[in-house]
Amino acid sequence: MSSKGVKRASPGADVEKNPLGDVEVTDEEALKLQAIQKDVARVELALERRAQEKMVPVYEKRRAVLKAINKFWPVALMNHPMLSMHVQHNADQAALSYLEDIWLTRDPVESRCFTLEFHFKENPYFSNTVLKKEYKYVPPPVESEEKADEDGITEGMLEFSWDRDVEPKATKIDWKDESKNLTKLHPRVPDPDGDDELPAEGGSFFNFFEVAEDPFEIGVSIANDVFPEAIEYFLGQAGDGDVDSDEEDEDSSDEDEEEIDLEKPRPKKQKK
Repeated sequence: MSSKGVKRASPGADVEKNPLGDVEVTDEEALKLQAIQKDVARVELALERRAQEKMVPVYEKRRAVLKAINKFWPVALMNHPMLSMHVQHNADQAALSYLEDIWLTRDPVESRCFTLEFHFKENPYFSNTVLKKEYKYVPPPVESEEKADEDGITEGMLEFSWDRDVEPKATKIDWKDESKNLTKLHPRVPDPDGDDELPAEGGSFFNFFEVAEDPFEIGVSIANDVFPEAIEYFLGQAGDGDVDSDEEDEDSSDEDEEEIDLEKPRPKKQKK
């Protein structure tokens, strides 16, 4: 009997190195997948609309409560990390201290478009009691030929593009004095090279109203983050407010880790 050893074959040696590398989708299968994706998008949009409609009376009830809390909305806005970056001038903060209400109205045809209303008390900066920022829905040409389904959704809405289908509108601010005209004192400064879509300097927060374009997506952040979670932002429990809780958890002792309360809810993470 020979003592020469025999090398064993390594497990899986006869298996193709990339068994999933030859997957191909036919044109017919691709069309079916696209149709399913549209069905999913249609249902998700319908559910989003229904949820928004259901929340309107809740927001109206909340509105009355929030108006009674001094400086609720300025605090909520400043607790949003991105928005606070655009309210760095002391004069902006002073002007916003007169803000007593924010209201959001969704477009009845395209609910992803909206109008924001900032309601102000009498103040030394401007005479407007309401400053509006509208994101107007501009339907593509083919939209007029399409019929909406039972949920009011057309085929074109499934191809919605914020850059193409939305036109931001500016609002004139009636400044009481040129020394109080914050948008002139702190204008937006364009990128000198023109390579960046964002201005080199955002200037006063109130450029958000007087300049139609919203390159920093301030309106979207208010509509989708701060307005629906206003109480959480006011209390510092939304967005980056969860960071401290996570750090405290990491710094806890081994003894504390052994006594974890499984029924205690974890802090909600920031939405992407």
